[in-house]
Amino acid sequence: MFMDGLDNLDQKIVSLLIRNARMSYSEIGQQVGISRVAVKMRVQALEQKGIIEEYTTIINPQKISGAVSCYFEIETKPDMLAEVAEILKKNDTITQIYRVTGKSRLHVHAVASSNEEMEELIFNTMDNLPGVVACTCNTILSRIKDIKGLRL
Repeated sequence: MFMDGLDNLDQKIVSLLIRNARMSYSEIGQQVGISRVAVKMRVQALEQKGIIEEYTTIINPQKISGAVSCYFEIETKPDMLAEVAEILKKNDTITQIYRVTGKSRLHVHAVASSNEEMEELIFNTMDNLPGVVACTCNTILSRIKDIKGLRL
């Protein structure tokens, strides 16, 4: 499956970290049957190989008063896709950008602190992107399922 390239011990370590990235090396070692130092060395090796990219805190914007989440489907002229993606990458309101197949070439998520901030993003950034053929915006009303990263 997803972790075929890892030995059994690394698979167990990664599975534990997916469930709780704050788990200590000692706790992991107790659960997988190796020392804290051995766990640390394995985790560092996984980080160096790029298998573990980062540890982060995930904030649910819908729990913050006034926050607005939207996603955009953007179709560009083929020769403008890279430029549009670069412009969007620089905007702090935009949280994720995906290149996708089909008519809409970019799927873009944005989280704004208010309706006014989202309107500003739309009017000052989205409406001025070069080479855009079509752009749709959908407001996210509620989060039903939202899994970050690999789940085993």
